Amino acid sequence: MQISFTFRNTEPINGFKDYAAKKLGKLERYIEKPVEVRVILSVEKYRNIAEVNMTMAKGNTINAREEAPEMIPAIDAVVDKLERQLKKHKEKRKIRKEPAGKTIAEGLAQIPDENLEEEDRVVSTRKVFLNPLSIDDAIMNMEESKNQFMLFRDIESENVMVIYRREDGNYELIEAVG
Repeated sequence: MQISFTFRNTEPINGFKDYAAKKLGKLERYIEKPVEVRVILSVEKYRNIAEVNMTMAKGNTINAREEAPEMIPAIDAVVDKLERQLKKHKEKRKIRKEPAGKTIAEGLAQIPDENLEEEDRVVSTRKVFLNPLSIDDAIMNMEESKNQFMLFRDIESENVMVIYRREDGNYELIEAVG
C-alpha cells in the first residue's frame, strides 16, 4: 500500500502520519494489491478533518471524510468508515460473480460423436461458481434465462443439484450425494 500525506493549515506531524499509516495497514486484508492511498489531514478553526482517497488495482475508488474536535478521533472515524465501505465492496464482488445459468450453459461441453478418438471427446473445460439457491429460485432463474438446465448448490442441504426442463414442460431434479 502506497500512502501519501497532505497537511492543510497545520504543520506536518510524524505522529499523525505513523498513527494513520498503522490504522490503514489493518485494512489491507480487504483490498487487492496494489493500492494508492492519499490522506489529507487539515485543521479549520476548531475542526480537525481527516480525508482518505483510495484507488485500488482495478480502478475502483473509495473515499471517506470525517471531522472531530481532535485529529486522532477523526483518523479513527475515517478508518472505521473505510473499513465498512471495503467490507461492503468485498461482499458485492462475491455476489456479482457470473450468473449460474449463463455460466452453466456456456460451460458444459457438447456430446461428441462416438467415432471420435478418446482424446477428442472433451471439447472444453470450465470452472463453474455454484450459487447457493433454493429449488424454487433455481426454477425461477431457469425460466428467466430460458436455459434448459441449471447447476446449483442447494441452500439447505449444500448438495450439488442439476435441474432441467423435460420435454413435457415439467422439471426433473438430480441431486449429487456424497
